[in-house]
Amino acid sequence: MVKKALIVGKDEDIDRVREKLDFTKDKFNIEFVDANFQGEVTRNEIERLQTLQEEHNCDAVVGLGGGKACDTAKCVAEGKHVIIAPTIVAQDAPTSHSAVVYHEDGSFDDYAYFESSPSVILIDTTVIANAPTRFLLAGMGDALATYFEARATRRSYSNVNAGLPNGVREGAADEAKGTNAAFALARLSYEMLLEHGKAAKIASDINQVTPALEDIIETNVLLSGLGFESGGLAAVHAIYNGISILHEKYDALHGEIVSFGTLCQLVLENAPKEELEEVMAFQASVGLPMTLADIGLDEITDEELQAVAEKALIPEESIHAMPFDVTVEAVKAAILTADKLGQAYKENHQ
Repeated sequence: MVKKALIVGKDEDIDRVREKLDFTKDKFNIEFVDANFQGEVTRNEIERLQTLQEEHNCDAVVGLGGGKACDTAKCVAEGKHVIIAPTIVAQDAPTSHSAVVYHEDGSFDDYAYFESSPSVILIDTTVIANAPTRFLLAGMGDALATYFEARATRRSYSNVNAGLPNGVREGAADEAKGTNAAFALARLSYEMLLEHGKAAKIASDINQVTPALEDIIETNVLLSGLGFESGGLAAVHAIYNGISILHEKYDALHGEIVSFGTLCQLVLENAPKEELEEVMAFQASVGLPMTLADIGLDEITDEELQAVAEKALIPEESIHAMPFDVTVEAVKAAILTADKLGQAYKENHQ
């Protein structure tokens, strides 16, 4: 039974659910310790909060808010006795046993993996419905990549995230392959987006809980979370990590960049025209990024593009799960071509 819990969340997120926290506190006689979360998943912040957890003798850690609060909580708890309570569903972090760690300047550092997924995931759909729609859409952007990355990983018979060791990765990986169940979830994730994404966006715009919104909340968090972790990542998230080195130039969310990155992977694969058209039609229908301008990088230089591609191709990146060799030049070409395809689609469907 939890008696004292460290809450990792931004003040504004905690304030949004203050009434619910107070009710929980009184009903179950739980003491909440505010971590005064600084907003970024860095090694220094994780260490600071672990010290705070020990000082207050907390027997659980609660990640409350967005993906970074959730990931920080997982790192602080080292995967044990962690409760995730998302106030937005902007990515599939809540259900996974992994976390993304960043440098102090906001650029990508490394991944961390733990023994198990969070002990409890609590999602209040009324809280999600009252959050800005942009976050729901970002979650759809993250989920959009799940099927295509799992498909690439399946074709190459590469290892998946579920087999990685505990702690922050240092380039090593255990052998673990994707399962049929995970691939089915990844594919269902894509199907649910196409079927219910637009209706969910409309419901979110007017702050209403509908079956479509509930379906997309499940898609963003559960289907995508299990789908990517046991199905595998590929080029999309490696390109995201590469783009993260330019974080000072944009304010796009993780899932927004992943949405564009999905087009980049499809270009790398030389995907059929029908599939590209289907993906772009979905992106356009809900307003997801499909060009460099959409993520704030319309003025990217060749030097910056080179650096992005080189970062995406470092030895430990997921891009090596693609079923063929990928080069720096191929990544650069895919990014520029995806941008032009997105622009052309917009021009032709205004």
